Amino acid sequence: MSFQEEFLWGSASAAYQIEGAANLDGKGDSIWDVYSRVPGNTFKNTTGEVAIDFYHRFEEDVALMKEMGLQAYRFSVSWPRIMADGRTVNRQGVEFYHKVIDTLIANGITPILTIYHWDLPQALQDEYQGWESRDIIDDFTRYCEVLFEEYGDKIPYWVSLNEQNIFTSLGYLQAIHPPKVSDFQRFVNANHIANLANASAVKKFREMGIEAKIGASFAYSPAYAQSAKPEDVIAAEDAQELQDLFWMDVYAKGRYPKIALKRLETLNIHIDFQPGDKELLAAGVCDFMGLNYYQSATFVAAENKQKTAQTGNASQVSVVSEISDIPTDKLFARADNEYLEMTDWNWAVDPNGLRVALRRITSRYELPILISENGLGAFDTLTEEGKVHDDYRIDFLRRHVEAISEAIDDGCEVIGYCTWSCQDLFSWLNGYAKRYGFIYVDRDEESAKELKRYKKDSFYWYQKVIETNGEQLD
Repeated sequence: MSFQEEFLWGSASAAYQIEGAANLDGKGDSIWDVYSRVPGNTFKNTTGEVAIDFYHRFEEDVALMKEMGLQAYRFSVSWPRIMADGRTVNRQGVEFYHKVIDTLIANGITPILTIYHWDLPQALQDEYQGWESRDIIDDFTRYCEVLFEEYGDKIPYWVSLNEQNIFTSLGYLQAIHPPKVSDFQRFVNANHIANLANASAVKKFREMGIEAKIGASFAYSPAYAQSAKPEDVIAAEDAQELQDLFWMDVYAKGRYPKIALKRLETLNIHIDFQPGDKELLAAGVCDFMGLNYYQSATFVAAENKQKTAQTGNASQVSVVSEISDIPTDKLFARADNEYLEMTDWNWAVDPNGLRVALRRITSRYELPILISENGLGAFDTLTEEGKVHDDYRIDFLRRHVEAISEAIDDGCEVIGYCTWSCQDLFSWLNGYAKRYGFIYVDRDEESAKELKRYKKDSFYWYQKVIETNGEQLD
């Protein structure tokens, strides 16, 4: 096994999915607070109003992290908890995160701070439509500046935007995240503004001389061609350009990929470049690439489109997009991969895809990589004895850790591995049915119950992995 001595074994979460305390101590509404209150937007109309109550139970959760031996914990800060209106600093919110960070450090856990994990202040959405207005660039930069000032001497790794490709595409294409629209040009416009805001934050980080590293986390599903047919290969290339490089090139090179821009032109889609945009993007190159990996993606040429595995179990325990056509469907189509098994939610299980992702990032960008998310969403059963026997999760994670080791042997520089997630949490469109954690939180969509924590079998497995620095995987 090839893990360096300073390799960080960690786990991850997001504020809206764990904190609860939705309107306590000066916190304002986020777009997710408002969105999840609308009937039909989430599974069984569940919300993060209580979530798993990390806000009041963080000391208990950190104690469990310490027991497991966790070396790093990636968590996000809620913008509307720091600034209810998106601009005015709320000291109670600021102090809450000081307490969380200090508790992590006191327990020997490296804090990794995510600046934005989808919970935009509703006030800014109401005022100027959030990510669709360039006004957000200054507001986001000021928010980041406050975080840098407050926590800059405590945080060695900062994640600026989490899964920008997901919150823009699901919000502006698939219409299953706020603001729940489907318009490809609006999607591209909002995404470009998010790129500028991210670059502005990175630029501010450097100007302030923060002694740490900063990068964005990208949800990367490396593209495969389903067959060796040349048209399928070109389709996979187009998918890679428009679904992956379209973001990663901006983070790592400070510019959009040429072929992606040209392919968008064929669809009559254009980026609204204004004076200074290209210079700002160039000034916002990241120090590392954050990689959120769950599955690979397989493609065929548009004319070879075929029926794929449906959402299966997910359609019963999730909200599924009803949008059937988007402009890029003219270029490529998703296809099943007959060589891969599927999760309960019909996501392809592909540990080698993680190795592929790490190698492609290394070859194209020569950046260190922080694996900021990787995990298995599944149905878990709590026994009468208070046990959760999740061998399926252990097997999934073991095979992905082996893939990381192989990628390191290939020459990839990997900073650390943050599983998704440490505790079970609110899963956006899946309520509490889709569980990811090492720690089972006893609640469901109907009731928060007592929110009691139970250590799953995977808790003890990861404990041994950390203790042996990846040598003990059985």
